Amino acid sequence: MIPGFESIVEERIKAAQKQGRFDKLEGQGKPLVFEDSHVPDELRMAHKILKNSGFLPPEVEIRKQMTHVRELMDQAEQASADQAKLHRKLNYLMAKLDAVRSTGPVSTLARDQYRTSLLRKIK
Repeated sequence: MIPGFESIVEERIKAAQKQGRFDKLEGQGKPLVFEDSHVPDELRMAHKILKNSGFLPPEVEIRKQMTHVRELMDQAEQASADQAKLHRKLNYLMAKLDAVRSTGPVSTLARDQYRTSLLRKIK
C-alpha cells in the first residue's frame, strides 16, 4: 500500500463510524457469506482470476449447481414431487462430480476410512 494512504483510510473509517454511517447496514451482526466458500484457500486467487475471465473449472461449476439444488430442496415441501425431482438431480450432479474427479464410491469409501484413521491418530 502507498505510504501514508493506510492512515488516511483509517481516519476516514473512524470518522464514518462516529457519524453512524455503518449503523443499520443490511446484514449487520450476521456472518459474511462468501460466494466461493467451497473453494480451498490455496486455490481462491486462481479461481477468482478464472471466474473474472468467464471460466469456471468443471468441478467448481458442478459444486455451484449442487449448492443451488440444495437450496431449492430446502425450500421445497418434504416428500413432494419437486423434492424427489431435486433429489434425483442432486444425485446426478454428485455422480457427475465423481466422474470429473475420476473418483467413485470405492475411492470415496477408502478416502473416508483413511480420514477416520488419521483423525483417530491425531486425537
